[in-house]
Amino acid sequence: MQGIFADCSRGTDNFSLERVLYARGMVRIAGCDEAGRGPLAGPVVAASVILPTDCRHSVFLDSKVLSHAKRVALEKLLFEIDAVIGVGIVSEQQIDCINIFQASLLAMKLAVKNMPAPPPDFILVDGKFTIPLAISQEALIKGESKSASIAAASIVAKVARDRIMDSLHSRYPVYNFKKNKGYPTREHRLAIATHGPCPVHRTTFRGVKEYVK
Repeated sequence: MQGIFADCSRGTDNFSLERVLYARGMVRIAGCDEAGRGPLAGPVVAASVILPTDCRHSVFLDSKVLSHAKRVALEKLLFEIDAVIGVGIVSEQQIDCINIFQASLLAMKLAVKNMPAPPPDFILVDGKFTIPLAISQEALIKGESKSASIAAASIVAKVARDRIMDSLHSRYPVYNFKKNKGYPTREHRLAIATHGPCPVHRTTFRGVKEYVK
């Protein structure tokens, strides 16, 4: 791990990075992550979360290792413990205009900006790149496994995006978004090939653009 955490020994404490920052005088430390870079349809959604210092941080794990029911339960818990939360959404049309990399950064920027004031003192960002904001940050590869704050953000982003895709399923049931959430499953790709893309498909993505008239 690089940056200010180079000498930090985490052990099994997934809140140790935050503790380092608190010890250095930071007050509001946010974790930020996104969901939905790989799908062929729907938006990319990001979340930014500040966890209370006295909560049970160990329960917040990478959303990818949790069941849907567990993610929903943990999202509910975050509201119950008064975690500070912001969500950012970038549509499939915007993704097609600016590309998925820029859209992901924009979604995270919006998530931070949509948090209740005051803004964070420091942001722990999942991935290789920081967010285009004038706030101190550290990008962490596989950050969901290193920071409870990032893990909490991954949970909020995933649950929020799943809800959006569930609502889109009722409008475009032939693609079965309720099951695949827009990801390129065999069933989803076959539906695109058979029926063509719908308005929420990402028309610049391989697997969709071939069928755009």
